[in-house]
Amino acid sequence: MSNHFRVLPIVALATAAALTLAGCSAGASAGPAADAQRVEGGTIVYGHQQEPACVFGGWIEQAYLSTQVLDSLVSLDENSQVVPWLAESWEESDDQLTWTFHLKPGVTFTDGTPVNAEAIAYNFDYWVGGGNSTAKVWLQGYYQSAEAIDDTTVAIHLQKPYALLPETLTQGYFGIQSEQALKTRSDEDNCNSPIGSGAFVVKQWNRGQDIVLTRNDDYTSPPANAKHTGPAYVDEIDWRFVPDPTTRVASLRADETNAIYDVPAIEWSTLEGQGYQLEKYVTHGRPQQLTFNTAEGPFTDENVRKAFAYSLDREPLVETIGHGVIPYEGNGGVSQTTPGYSQAAADTYSFDADKANELLDAAGWTGHDADGYRTKDGQTLEVVLPYGAGSIINADGASILQGVQEQVKATGFKVKLIPVPQSEFFSGAYSKPSEKDISAGYWTSVGSGILLINWGQSTPDAPNYNNAAFYNSPELENDILQANSTADPDARNALYAQAQQYIADHALAIGLYDRLSTLAVSPYLKDVWQENAQGGPVFYDAYFVK
Repeated sequence: MSNHFRVLPIVALATAAALTLAGCSAGASAGPAADAQRVEGGTIVYGHQQEPACVFGGWIEQAYLSTQVLDSLVSLDENSQVVPWLAESWEESDDQLTWTFHLKPGVTFTDGTPVNAEAIAYNFDYWVGGGNSTAKVWLQGYYQSAEAIDDTTVAIHLQKPYALLPETLTQGYFGIQSEQALKTRSDEDNCNSPIGSGAFVVKQWNRGQDIVLTRNDDYTSPPANAKHTGPAYVDEIDWRFVPDPTTRVASLRADETNAIYDVPAIEWSTLEGQGYQLEKYVTHGRPQQLTFNTAEGPFTDENVRKAFAYSLDREPLVETIGHGVIPYEGNGGVSQTTPGYSQAAADTYSFDADKANELLDAAGWTGHDADGYRTKDGQTLEVVLPYGAGSIINADGASILQGVQEQVKATGFKVKLIPVPQSEFFSGAYSKPSEKDISAGYWTSVGSGILLINWGQSTPDAPNYNNAAFYNSPELENDILQANSTADPDARNALYAQAQQYIADHALAIGLYDRLSTLAVSPYLKDVWQENAQGGPVFYDAYFVK
């Protein structure tokens, strides 16, 4: 059945656009009748911001797609508790070195092969062997091997205790694929249309436009926190890529899309008033922060890093551009929704221009050029801040960075903002110490264990390309490692807080704002929700009404 909500005339788009320009309300304000009934089937047209390289893989945008197609071992519920998905139960050994998962019987991949312990073990080896870069960095240093005990029992053996392994596996990077497909199909085929046991399968990818997912009619394995069992209610999802935020909103108002991702902050209250369902998820893990290059350039001096932090009045900046939708975040380690969060670390720096000037004087940046920027030995205090435009940093985030540039100018910093297109950014542009002074970006995570990925030491034998500060501290790494292996939550979080304070005390990174996953949904589409590990949309339970 085609989606009857898409057949509204093109004039609706023109009308909606005109009313938007006039600052008036329009769109879905009428909404469905109180006695509206569920419609069988239909196609959800979803407007997403970014197009990833593959349906599965290491970027959160891929994880959002993976969740529709690939089941995982476990899921995270709204109370941040790990609940069953492909695994019905699990337990940790007394020595904390083995996690054993017991699988649902009778589940099959869409190629007809069984979701058994051997397939699960193969997926773990595949990830750590390089098949999924993000899954690998989560497991490396901990993973030893995977063993199929019997058809429905798989044991994951570790090198050292990893208390948050089940929570980690709830992220979309850990979707389970058919062992047969991974062994027999090309990397390109598995990239474009991975074979899982999920609620939908990839029907067609029109690069640059959309991915069409069609319902798995034989679906039997929803997570325990889903709203129903059996196949999805809708026939298909048309997952369109609509980079421009204004166009996404216009398409929703025109009923050309039924749901959109990444709602511009300025549109939030208006869409809410027009009757759209709005969802906001503050992603756990590293927030959108500024990480200083400690290996080369002016920020090798801790006084200069602290001066930059004291030059910023971050909270009103974020509040102004974020219209109360985007939360301010002072913590450079983890976001406020992350277990183990330290408010003390977040509060370490507030705006203090006098202190910033004193620190710059102490660092030798005592002169000024013709434009008022600080100088030292004839060199202007210019710092380079490249950012992934339209990928890692959205339009609202770019405006906040421009605010940063303007604020620090008063104490003499000249910030060179460089928007980097997605293709260049993911090809490694501006990743070397010689190419940048500040890194801007986030890392989603279910817990503070992300600190090890971001702050684990980088050595010639074990380079850590995710250490954006290029900063090695055995003390910091040891705190994080101890936390990751500590079973008691209070003791674990105390160690994580210690690590966050270390990062703040040395001004290695400062927070700016929390990364959001937001949705706006037509009132004619019900039961769209956000999964609780990373905030991606879940369309399995969704249905239309009329």
